[in-house]
Amino acid sequence: MGRPKQFDPDVAVDRAMGVFWRKGYAATTPQDLVDEIGIGKGSLYNTFGSKHALFERALARYQDSQAEWLEALLDHPGSTKDRLRGALEALVELDLGDPDRRGCMAVNTAAESAPSDAKTADTVRKMFARTESAFRATVEEGQRAGEIDGGRDAAAVAAWLLATVIGMRVLAKTAENPTQLRRVVDAVMGSL
Repeated sequence: MGRPKQFDPDVAVDRAMGVFWRKGYAATTPQDLVDEIGIGKGSLYNTFGSKHALFERALARYQDSQAEWLEALLDHPGSTKDRLRGALEALVELDLGDPDRRGCMAVNTAAESAPSDAKTADTVRKMFARTESAFRATVEEGQRAGEIDGGRDAAAVAAWLLATVIGMRVLAKTAENPTQLRRVVDAVMGSL
């Protein structure tokens, strides 16, 4: 009979997510993971199977946490435009407040791994689709309330908002101050 696990796998996934988010998949070594999690390599492989399997779990955890965070921001009381502005501004603050300037793990993964890893690409696509769906629901709500032109294609507006967020999250990795990103938010809101 094997020894019982001396660590919480959920905590391990959270810690691994931090390493993958900071370093990227390719640059993260198994030793980086065991050092961060505080377990041996045998425990890492016995519990998760492989570095890639652990990465998939970490990416899925990131997807769920970020999507729930954005959905909660968009579900606050107030006008549709205020909620959209609040969500965009919260993303700016989140990214610029991160001393490591990690950006968005899904965007980083899309650039690094998605072209050569179908399963990873599918996870990232699902996150982007969930984000776009949250934006679309908010835009449609704004159209019903008369805050957003009802003649606009809500799906197209949601896709534009998603593309804007992806671009902003990349820009935030090198932005020296929030001015550039706040101008983007102002332009988006002025266009709605």
